[in-house]
Amino acid sequence: MTTGKVDKLLEEIADYALHYTIESEEAFHIAQHVLLDSMGTAMLALRFPACTKHLGPLVPGVVVPHGCRVPGTRLELDPVHGAFNIGCMIRWLDFNDTWLAAEWGHPSDNLGAILAVADYVSRCRVAEGKEPLKIRDVLIAMVKAHEIQGVLALENSLNRVGLDHVLFVKIASTAVATTLLGGNREEVINAVSNAWLDGGSLRAYRHFPNTGSRKSWAAGDATSRAVRLSLMAIHGEMGYDTALSAPRWGFQDVLFKGNELTLARPLGAYVMENILFKISFPAEFHAQTAVECAFDLHHLVKNRLDEISKITLTTHESAIRIIDKKGPLHNPADRDHCLQYMVAVGLLFGELTAEHYENEAAGDGRIDALRDKMVVVENPQYSKDYLDPDKRSIANAIQIHFTDGTETDTIECEYPIGHRRRRAEGLPKCIEKFENNLLTRFPMKQASQIVDLSLDLERLAETPVQQYMSMFVI
Repeated sequence: MTTGKVDKLLEEIADYALHYTIESEEAFHIAQHVLLDSMGTAMLALRFPACTKHLGPLVPGVVVPHGCRVPGTRLELDPVHGAFNIGCMIRWLDFNDTWLAAEWGHPSDNLGAILAVADYVSRCRVAEGKEPLKIRDVLIAMVKAHEIQGVLALENSLNRVGLDHVLFVKIASTAVATTLLGGNREEVINAVSNAWLDGGSLRAYRHFPNTGSRKSWAAGDATSRAVRLSLMAIHGEMGYDTALSAPRWGFQDVLFKGNELTLARPLGAYVMENILFKISFPAEFHAQTAVECAFDLHHLVKNRLDEISKITLTTHESAIRIIDKKGPLHNPADRDHCLQYMVAVGLLFGELTAEHYENEAAGDGRIDALRDKMVVVENPQYSKDYLDPDKRSIANAIQIHFTDGTETDTIECEYPIGHRRRRAEGLPKCIEKFENNLLTRFPMKQASQIVDLSLDLERLAETPVQQYMSMFVI
């Protein structure tokens, strides 16, 4: 470190990553399901060539002794690019978990760094005759990465200054990856300070007219950079005491309009306990309840499409800011961030899958015909409840109006199936999703072995990381 007073936020993140003890049984239980859900989603992504073209070593033919495995493949990579591969797979279909606050994001993105580093460290330890890390260490790192990213997101809005949420992924992944590598307090602070000095990606690739596939590999890129900075810190690279607060040149003055970055609450296990699962369909999370409403209306409208005069979508401010889109949609990344497109598919088919975002499905003219009839309006109460820490709702409502003057009831949904308030309903479906996704990649016997171990939390927690990762080698 340089000399002087260290930014408080750097110290808070480092002390939490190194020393906080996770005592919440609920957090471990949910982390188990997040791990399953993320691994299954990654397996499903391997069906899509647009994802798999990004996988493999940077330089063909490179062999890494004791490298990390890329689940669902036979690849063994260095942990830096391994993190990119794994992170890319988990995020590709927009089907992993979500956190909604002043900033949005997907905390399981951090698994790119966590799994890559944990597998690499464990394989190196075994080769040296030492004890490997266990999945319990992975679950602890997950809870902590979720917490760092999610609590930073509660009141620090990157999107309002044009930056992308994957910056918080990089910060969280850097902290936990340095810890998994055996870093001390100074090394964690050094690594995290360098992550802040990187600045952040622009959100241009998430919005018209530039929406594109980068949004599907941006998190993998963030985790990869995190692992690189962690390794550099472990090898003695210096850090920067006031990377955030330095007048004129620090992150806050340059990129955050002079505002101070703060933690809205003490770091604990709050985010993992309240994380939102995407269970039934891949859709940007602000639209999840809208799509559920569309499913409920499907049977009423599927035979009356030509009679629809207007569709009223009532939603919250964040949805309007991010996914209210008119006009042409140019690629899957554009479509899965369009409220109207997702609702139209739900109304037409009573389901929504990753394939519905591909060009072939988008060529169905009925989708755009329905989009043209949609009017999006804000309900201020929805917007208020979205930010209320005691509610954290993601409400949407739909009403269909017909040319004969009749209309459907307004169908409203406040909490999606992946919400904490619907855990009893959601977690069994999360497991079902995991099992189905594994079967897209593995033979029945191998998938069953993975499921049997993964559902036994006590046995899973004591499983060496390299042993668990080996189960996903195809």
